[in-house]
Amino acid sequence: MTHVITSLCLRDGGCATVCPVECIVPGKPEDQYPLYYIDPDTCIDCGACVPECPWEAIFPEDEVPAPYVAKGGEKLSMPVGTPGFAEVYDGTNHDGEDVHLEGTKTLEAGEEVDLTPDIEVNAKYFSDGPGYSTAG
Repeated sequence: MTHVITSLCLRDGGCATVCPVECIVPGKPEDQYPLYYIDPDTCIDCGACVPECPWEAIFPEDEVPAPYVAKGGEKLSMPVGTPGFAEVYDGTNHDGEDVHLEGTKTLEAGEEVDLTPDIEVNAKYFSDGPGYSTAG
């Protein structure tokens, strides 16, 4: 089992800082892969990343919510050009560096979103996409 970073991720990066096996990487290119991603082959399922995420975007794979019920104000991040995701998020990460994401959408209170497709997106980042193995 591994943990999964869902589309609630706004690239804070604190998760990568605390990971003892360095299996969490920022997606690149950012406009196509706006999240941080967890290498499922390297993750030891320690859960150290979960409390570090200010967006509550990280879940054990078997607990990724479907549906996720929004409290209101959360943002989802998708690749630039995804229909319905045209908002811009500007913020700072845990190091105080600027974060600029162009493919976001703000959720309304009570809105339901299926986050389970993010499981496959995370795995594909390492198997089919530009991701790279952190194993060494």
